[in-house]
Amino acid sequence: MILSDRDIVAALENGRIKIDPMPDLERQLGSVSVDFRLGTTFMVFEHSRYAYIDPRHPHSIGDAMRTIEVAEDEPFIMQPGDFALASTVEVLELPDDLLGRLEGRSSIARLGITVHSTAAVFEPGWIGTATMELSNLGRMAVALYPGMRVCAFSFETVSSPVMTPYRLKANNKYAGQIDPRASLLSEENRNEN
Repeated sequence: MILSDRDIVAALENGRIKIDPMPDLERQLGSVSVDFRLGTTFMVFEHSRYAYIDPRHPHSIGDAMRTIEVAEDEPFIMQPGDFALASTVEVLELPDDLLGRLEGRSSIARLGITVHSTAAVFEPGWIGTATMELSNLGRMAVALYPGMRVCAFSFETVSSPVMTPYRLKANNKYAGQIDPRASLLSEENRNEN
């Protein structure tokens, strides 16, 4: 079941869902979601320096990415075809019986910007900022500003509290993240071999 606006407010008030900093509910609360804002840190692939990414080698991923810090009043320009990782301003903490679902905002999508490729579900027990996979599918460059509402989280109940919340999983790779984090797929490959 997806939480309504009234259930989201109640969950925020009783601490079941924690969002820090607390959102301005007049501006950020939708009928079934809460808008999250774009942070100041971005990660981009340096495709001119590296021929390819090899997910079996951690240095292939991490070394191929560069971190860019943008001042709060300056834009991050997404050129057509660009891909970047970015994080939300807000830190989200979920209880063991709710999952979060991140969706891009329609107003951003209408500019050609996708906010996530496939990573829409934040498991029960999640804690941290959300890393978004931003892409410009349009033909024109788009300026994205830190602090702008860029995505929305909705919340769904699961049938019962999970046995192992995400933050306690032995193999969780992203719990507690504050800035965008490059793919840690190589850790899976290392553990599976």
